[in-house]
Amino acid sequence: MRAPVCAALLLWALSDAAARQFSEEQMAAVRQRIRSMFYHAYNSYLNNAFPYDELRPLTCDGQDTWGSFSLTLIDALDTLLVLGNQTEFQRVASLLQDTVDFDIDVNASVFETNIRVVGGLLSAHLLAGRAGMELEPGWPCSGPLLRMAEDAARKLLPAFQTPSGMPYGTVNLMHGVSPTETPVTCTAGVGTFILEFAALSRLTGDPTFEDAARRALSALWKTRSDIGLVGNHIDIVTQKWVAQDAGIGAGVDSYFEYLVKGAVMLQDQELLSMFRAYDGVIQNYTRFDDWYLWVQMHKGTVTMPVFQSLEAFWPGLQSLLGDLDGAVRTFQNYYSVWRQFGGLPEFYSITQGYTVDKREGYPLRPELIESAMYLFRATGDHTYLQFGLDAVESIERIAKTPCGYASVKDLRDHQLDNRMESFFLAETVKYLYLLFDPAHFLHGGGTEGSGSWEEGGDVGQCVLGAGGFIFNTEAHPLDPAALHCCSRSAQERQEIRDILLSLSQPASQSGRPASQEEDLPESQSESIALKPGEKKTRPPLSCPVQPFSARLSVLGQVFSDNT
Repeated sequence: MRAPVCAALLLWALSDAAARQFSEEQMAAVRQRIRSMFYHAYNSYLNNAFPYDELRPLTCDGQDTWGSFSLTLIDALDTLLVLGNQTEFQRVASLLQDTVDFDIDVNASVFETNIRVVGGLLSAHLLAGRAGMELEPGWPCSGPLLRMAEDAARKLLPAFQTPSGMPYGTVNLMHGVSPTETPVTCTAGVGTFILEFAALSRLTGDPTFEDAARRALSALWKTRSDIGLVGNHIDIVTQKWVAQDAGIGAGVDSYFEYLVKGAVMLQDQELLSMFRAYDGVIQNYTRFDDWYLWVQMHKGTVTMPVFQSLEAFWPGLQSLLGDLDGAVRTFQNYYSVWRQFGGLPEFYSITQGYTVDKREGYPLRPELIESAMYLFRATGDHTYLQFGLDAVESIERIAKTPCGYASVKDLRDHQLDNRMESFFLAETVKYLYLLFDPAHFLHGGGTEGSGSWEEGGDVGQCVLGAGGFIFNTEAHPLDPAALHCCSRSAQERQEIRDILLSLSQPASQSGRPASQEEDLPESQSESIALKPGEKKTRPPLSCPVQPFSARLSVLGQVFSDNT
């Protein structure tokens, strides 16, 4: 059995790596290597694959994969700004507005279109001011990239028109859901919408999107087993579980991620409570020696003693909740696998300490790098920088081709596959760069003069980008301050409309508009200052709250009105 041997080697390696401290000059040098990595892949896509969705790096051409809308360009747009390239960001943003059309007869993944396209356009819209683009009046509550994101999301809404509210997995962007579409979809395909859809609703003032995401979450929550677990695939019509393996990896992962990140972005205690309930049973039934296994959702018995590469997001999620001890130990387990192969195989047998048959590939996934970024931010331990450097060197050595970076078909002999997923530029490169740039504005770094925040709203009354960005599961950063700005502005406009409407209505015998005659709760209806039987009216307009500029944003936590 190889796992204990790997663990012993890892402890030695980590103690050695921890002794190394990276200077700012060394970190800057690694950032330059990562920047070169990005442009090698990005320019190869533009020269050989655009306008197709993805680059094929072995044959130097392109292919459509997820919907035929230049997916890599949308996914990589905000990474351009992360690297500081405002000029190319502006050019590509304009190009996408002119060339991308979502009114096409294409079957698209609801999940992938949401996280990559809707998420990518939302992020680019929220970063447009920092990129130096000309902004519409009222930005971030309006703008062409926001309208593109809304258009794409509306194409997904027919998938949510089900008795349960849980969406189908695939939708035709022109015709809606096919009558022959399977009702079986994965758990993540139901529960990974609250970030993008709530952001859309709060930026545009249309509650349709957030309502759809919350209805799906509510329906999924009700399908838990008696011991509190959810399975891997569910029939959205019958609401019966088709695959009953419970874990934190493929098919489930981003559901848990969105409960935590949704709670932070929306200041939603209910979402956090849901995750806490899941986390309790996950720790009880699936965690063994800081690995997370797959178990039967009704019995809790182990079904697959394997580690999946998609599970590597978990230490980062733990760090967001303050569970650093558990996060560090689990990260060490995953890092041991990376050191064994130079990457994370899709499946790894924990009991045998080796890859699982036909799951030996590594498509340059970002999850372990993402966790390293969060853990370095939380601990300052340069072990995570050493891992980041290992990742850069592994990818350069194993996956680089003359036309980009290729997915690794088999980590045992480093055979390559003719595909470069769009998430390589959207996530893998971005998280690597941010790992080595702790002063980046997305971390809340910089000073006022260097553009650490900016004004927004109708008359510049909102402060945006002051820290606390939330990354969706495709690494697209969303700014909670922008959501607050637009939702508060919409609320105030609605209050003014209500006042004007009430003034235009005939008054009742009490002298108040008839619209205000409805009964109030008993606790609010009587007052010693009123005559017996007279009811107290609601104030027509609430007092303005503190502007967002006066609130705090610390370590990703935005403090809002009710905090």
